[in-house]
Amino acid sequence: MPMIVGVKFDRNAKTYSFDPGDLVFEAGEKVIVDTQKGNEMGEIVTANIVVSEEECPKELKKVVRKASSRDLDLAKKAKESEPRALKIAREKATALGLGLKFISAEVSFDCKRVTLFFISEDRVDFRDLVKELASALHARIELRQLYERDDVKLRGSLGMCGRECCCRAYLKDFEKVTVKMAKVQGLSLNPTKISGICGKLMCCLKYENDYYAEVFKTMPKLNGKVTTPDGSAVVMAVDMLKKTVTCKVTVDDTYVVKTYPVDQLSFPKKQTQPNEKKQEDETEEDDE
Repeated sequence: MPMIVGVKFDRNAKTYSFDPGDLVFEAGEKVIVDTQKGNEMGEIVTANIVVSEEECPKELKKVVRKASSRDLDLAKKAKESEPRALKIAREKATALGLGLKFISAEVSFDCKRVTLFFISEDRVDFRDLVKELASALHARIELRQLYERDDVKLRGSLGMCGRECCCRAYLKDFEKVTVKMAKVQGLSLNPTKISGICGKLMCCLKYENDYYAEVFKTMPKLNGKVTTPDGSAVVMAVDMLKKTVTCKVTVDDTYVVKTYPVDQLSFPKKQTQPNEKKQEDETEEDDE
């Protein structure tokens, strides 16, 4: 059965599997691995483990060696050269009159490749820019366009909760988030209250959505009519965590506000509406 190790190339990236060969690694060790773009330095996050043939990725690339002190020095030099590369890219783009906003630079550990991340609202012909950058930096140049969420994931920021944005802290991929999730959870549909720093719907709307979606089916509609142990009533509020319903009950020609467990009420069950407004199912995946 094949043996693999898990390697990350930066702290918020995916974990990639590699063939360790005859080498044995421990978590936290720096290694040089073979990638499609040449040798790269990564960090072991999963030590040698045996997996089945079905679990083993196809075309598994190999770990070349443990990182030497020279490799670590090269990686340090590459990291220190990134601010200079970013500054040069901004200067060249300004000189050519291009509407590009460079966000960050990433220099490969052998300094032979520079990847520059940018934001642009319009399509830009940057062929001349690439030529000038290659000449100035003496490296192969790759330009990669970012969108709003990618920018926050790359540079990091604090969310409205006061903690580091989830995409930067630990999320590996952006998941589908919809306006309907906020509606089902009973949140305000004001974009400023359900949008993150990137301007897109908050990733955390997805976390508890499965629970809310199931409970939502069992709850009556707001302002809907229900039958309570005390008679007919109108729904004023629902609490999906406690699974209770606050109602305005008619008692002897007067109204009384009472709260009941949902399983004590009778009401028509909700049905899936195939013609829901398109905006409710609009996703925030339109920029990928």
